[in-house]
Amino acid sequence: MKIRFVILILSCILVTNCDDDSKSDATVDTIVDVEENSRITAKTIENIDYKDFVLSPESKEAILSWGEYQELLRQLSFLKRGDFSFFDGDKETLKKFITDFKKGLPSEFSTNPILSRNAIIETELLKLNENLTLDNIERKEKIASIKGLFIAFSNLNDMINKKLERDMYNKILPE
Repeated sequence: MKIRFVILILSCILVTNCDDDSKSDATVDTIVDVEENSRITAKTIENIDYKDFVLSPESKEAILSWGEYQELLRQLSFLKRGDFSFFDGDKETLKKFITDFKKGLPSEFSTNPILSRNAIIETELLKLNENLTLDNIERKEKIASIKGLFIAFSNLNDMINKKLERDMYNKILPE
């Protein structure tokens, strides 16, 4: 009788110890999933929903001389592929780029709507730089900063298109 009681107690201890291993495995899996979700990948950036305005052919031709615009366009394409090197780099380099970006604006585009879009792009670039360089910023906030920069650049494209369209309509004389 005593042997059965001892075997029953040992069986209970064995069963409860086996159950603890599965709980610790679940904890490890959860930690790995959280770490993978904290990384921002090209797929994550691809899933950002925003209205993307592209330049018309006339607008592309008009801004060919604006080298900083072309550079920002190139860096945004790298960002869409998950390359953050330009945006999480040195803040002074980014500020110099922003200054050159504003100085390089062709005079025909020096209108209030376009200048305000440039100011918004400046703000979004600096905000994204801060969010990417600081470790304590949540993933959602970083994604929101990326989306904000995409929207600001898209709105700049829209304003450039509207400016050239408006100029074209102003050249048309009524009959």
